[in-house]
Amino acid sequence: MSFFNTATTSTVAPTAPADKDIEVADPPADSISSLAFSSAADYLAVGSWDNNVRLYEVGAGGQTQGKAMYGHQGPVLSVCWNKDGNRVISGGADNAARMFDITTGQSQQVAQHDAPIKVAKWIETPQGGILATGSWDKTLKYWDLRTANPVATVQLPERCYTMDVMYPLLVVGTAERHIQIFNLTNPTTAYKTITSPLKWQTRVVSCFTNSPSSGFAVGSIEGRVAIQYVEDKDSSNNFSFKCHRKDQTPNSKDQSLVYAVNDISFHPVHGTFSTSGSDGTIHFWDKDARTRLKSFEPAPGPITATTFNRNGTIFAYAVSYDWSKGHSGMTPGHPNKLMLHACKDEEVKRRPKK
Repeated sequence: MSFFNTATTSTVAPTAPADKDIEVADPPADSISSLAFSSAADYLAVGSWDNNVRLYEVGAGGQTQGKAMYGHQGPVLSVCWNKDGNRVISGGADNAARMFDITTGQSQQVAQHDAPIKVAKWIETPQGGILATGSWDKTLKYWDLRTANPVATVQLPERCYTMDVMYPLLVVGTAERHIQIFNLTNPTTAYKTITSPLKWQTRVVSCFTNSPSSGFAVGSIEGRVAIQYVEDKDSSNNFSFKCHRKDQTPNSKDQSLVYAVNDISFHPVHGTFSTSGSDGTIHFWDKDARTRLKSFEPAPGPITATTFNRNGTIFAYAVSYDWSKGHSGMTPGHPNKLMLHACKDEEVKRRPKK
């Protein structure tokens, strides 16, 4: 456990332009992989390729202060919080998940796999809290943190690339475009297995927040997003759309540059969602009205991770290298920023259906 230099806080004066996003002081020194806000307060957990998880407190005026930091033995790939918002759980390339208690300042290992843990998600069930971890060892494991061994292990068809949960729905996206859908009332058997509706590798899945268990969004490396409903009776509502593309020459749609969709975050109140990409842009969408609400290009460089706070008033995003161009694309001086955007109603509220 180590604290940041608490002298470095970034404060935005009330006179700052309303549209100006706030840069967080003391960001990680390497690419940012994952962001998550606490459900209890505006504490932001940030996982990085520098092997550390950092916790920041965000004040009412957008000022931020580093509160705590703890480490893994390898890059951190995923962060989440427990239901009470007082413990952070992280999964990493050291094949371990760790839990950090913000009241005691102590961290401990709580899960183990045979390969990197790509995603860790907290599940709040009627019986209590369970940790789910998805790994490149092709397993999904469920953990009761009072015991050392997993309560259940599920074999996945391939390596876990992404996972999201909105009880009772859990969705796992793996290599080779497999998507497994679980009803957590029966957590060890896939309720349904589908092939991704998108033709290219799955980068992210994200569950709807405004109608739990009804569906999820999928983002691929080829600048597309699919809106997918779980039940066949709702399949007429399934659709996909292009995004995160740039036309190379005017009026020539066939010549567009295509970028990966790196993250999808659903608004906790309105059920609208954001997409962020390797092209350095962020878009807010309304899936029901099938319309784009806002677009912005905050900084040069890929947007690697995004998240809304618990009431949807703050949108946090990370600008850093996303490895979409491999090792050769990691050029010196690559931006590494952690940014906060104050959400306005017109950006995130649903539009009337046409």
